Amino acid sequence: MKRAFIYKDEKSHKFWWIDYSGCDFAVNYGKFGSIGKFEIKEFDTEEECLKQAEKLIRSKEKKGYVEDTDFDFTNRVYIDSEEYGLHPKTSHPRFAGHFTEEFYYDCADEETPFGSDEGSDTLAFLEEAIRKNPKFNFPDYPKYLIEHDWDMEYIPVETLEPEEIKKLASKKEMDMTQSDMVTYATAFGQIKITGTLSPELRERAVKAIQRLSLVWGDSLTDIQSKMIDDLLSFTV
Repeated sequence: MKRAFIYKDEKSHKFWWIDYSGCDFAVNYGKFGSIGKFEIKEFDTEEECLKQAEKLIRSKEKKGYVEDTDFDFTNRVYIDSEEYGLHPKTSHPRFAGHFTEEFYYDCADEETPFGSDEGSDTLAFLEEAIRKNPKFNFPDYPKYLIEHDWDMEYIPVETLEPEEIKKLASKKEMDMTQSDMVTYATAFGQIKITGTLSPELRERAVKAIQRLSLVWGDSLTDIQSKMIDDLLSFTV
């Protein structure tokens, strides 16, 4: 359940919302109009989670916060808690609702969007960048990150012909692999943070997954196939 509250007086205008269900809840709070800070709390039981969530709500109401039943949870930016990491409740509702497989929150599987070092770093950099620039350009970011920050060569997907890919991989496998991982991590990251996806980035991400599958093997794995299907079926 999501509930949002607003506090406003002559000196300040703040928001606070909570999303609680199961054995955990997320809160997001800060100056109205800002991204704010996100936190996750876990409990041993659903009963304890509900109890603590209601306690927090009562505390906010005593401080003068008023519930806002028209609070816009959709047109917002979502960023994971630094202390907790990947979590559905700190992901955009469109991401959490569409990308339902557990592997989307996996921090260790190289195939998943954010499980590799490259994918994890990409998401962290995206979250930092969008705090500074709400109009951040996601489609241009993979090339910028690879070439400007990592001092490597960004290799866009120009062919999915297996033999051509194997030839390129024999010379520049690391650059190509990192280019692909960063590209699809950026696409998933854009949805996770903003709930939107640039059409050109969707196309590049699908091709990046397909090319990487040929570098690693001869065909798409189940996870790679699911990622492509979910990207192609995602709509705003």
